[in-house]
Amino acid sequence: MLNELPEIIPNWIGGRETGPERGESVEKRNPHDGSVLCRLARSGSEDVAKAVDVSRQAQPAWAAIPAVRRGMILHEMVARMKERRKEIAAVVAAETGKAPKEALGETDGAIQCGLFFAGEGQRLYGKTCTSGAPGKKAMTVRQPVGVAGLIVAANTPIANVAWKIFPAMICGNAAVLKAPEDTPATAWLMGRIAKEAGLPDGVLNIIQGLGPEAGQPLVEHPDVGVVSFTGSTAVGRKLSRIAGERLARVSLELGGKNALVVCDDADLDKAVRWACLSAFSNAGQRCASGSRVIVFDSVYGSFRDRFVAAAGKLRVGNTDDDDLGPVINERQLRNMLSALDEARRDGGVVLAGGNRLGDEARAGGYYLQPTIIEEIGTGHPISRQELFGPICCLYRAAGYREALAMANDSPYGLTACIHTRNVDRALHFAHEVATGVAVINAGTYGSEPHMPFGGRKASGNGTREPGTEALDIYSELKDIYIQLDDDYA
Repeated sequence: MLNELPEIIPNWIGGRETGPERGESVEKRNPHDGSVLCRLARSGSEDVAKAVDVSRQAQPAWAAIPAVRRGMILHEMVARMKERRKEIAAVVAAETGKAPKEALGETDGAIQCGLFFAGEGQRLYGKTCTSGAPGKKAMTVRQPVGVAGLIVAANTPIANVAWKIFPAMICGNAAVLKAPEDTPATAWLMGRIAKEAGLPDGVLNIIQGLGPEAGQPLVEHPDVGVVSFTGSTAVGRKLSRIAGERLARVSLELGGKNALVVCDDADLDKAVRWACLSAFSNAGQRCASGSRVIVFDSVYGSFRDRFVAAAGKLRVGNTDDDDLGPVINERQLRNMLSALDEARRDGGVVLAGGNRLGDEARAGGYYLQPTIIEEIGTGHPISRQELFGPICCLYRAAGYREALAMANDSPYGLTACIHTRNVDRALHFAHEVATGVAVINAGTYGSEPHMPFGGRKASGNGTREPGTEALDIYSELKDIYIQLDDDYA
């Protein structure tokens, strides 16, 4: 499949592959070795305007197709994804540097998401209601918003694309997807699959390019009725202000600085395994990554020793024998190294990792050792800023109440996890931790397509995707009243 990629990854507009108006392109580098993997179209506001216009023209006919039939068309897309799952995974692995088995697992998750939302075409429910007036009937129905502007991150590229496009389209919207500049080919391939599956031209349009040049014009466009963004909190705040000026609907799934609490009665071996997975799998590039591990004093030393030993055994590379791969680009890696240097200067003790890997096998790649830090304050920037890499901070807590307070002492509120055998403590934590997701005796991550996902505070604006709750983002509710005439009864 990689040999079939275009020399420059193009846009999909109106069912056709198109180059950018300015004729410019941008390099996409391989995270494994730093070589140029491909180039992508450097689109601008004029390309975005064209895609939005095509979407606006295609949307009424798409919305006029009964939702059940729309679901059948989306099922065809999912069937094509199943047929080409290994090809999709190969592209994901090449663009992200993750192991082929991890890319395949991500692809299968995207397929599950597509299946779920295709089935929702049979369940786009409104409701019938009672009225206080005699002879009056009341009901609600769902209607599409119009054009959906979708902006996704590169950490799990095919899953992120599926999370956005399938709920947007099943509701009867046409979509303009701004592809991540770090994973352009994954989005391009989904455009080809949509075309082959018979999705009407113009219902899904895909724009390549840089965020400020292509993403921001999409948010600014007056014909984009709903904007859904997954990415950093800083960018989310900016896009929310822009869309808010024109009263567009906005869904934000933003960052996290997620806590994993280890109590004195925890199964320490299980807690260590889940802490490693939460902090380091996918190279820590998850909004739900467990980057803060809070451990009761009484078991702190034992847990720390086991955690450090486990981290030291993790294999770093891009094969199926490895546990984690590189981070997505050089800029991200440099930001992480800078944050680690600052933590060291301020008294933080690096227990494991902390350095870039530059040996012959990984020369030129964007590899960071799995890193564990202790003796750093909860108010330090490394404790409060999302780094989106394999970096984890360890903290001591005197007991449960202090651990819960530390978990909640964060600008973010996405996910949290507790390891304990005490059911009362576990349920209290699940209800009291200030996050959108709470987990007991597992990891900080692990969303499923039928479940709502999202956070509080700086982790989002209260919306939830996926799950049926996503339908509320991409559809309008309309009240319908009927006054019956008793004379004709």
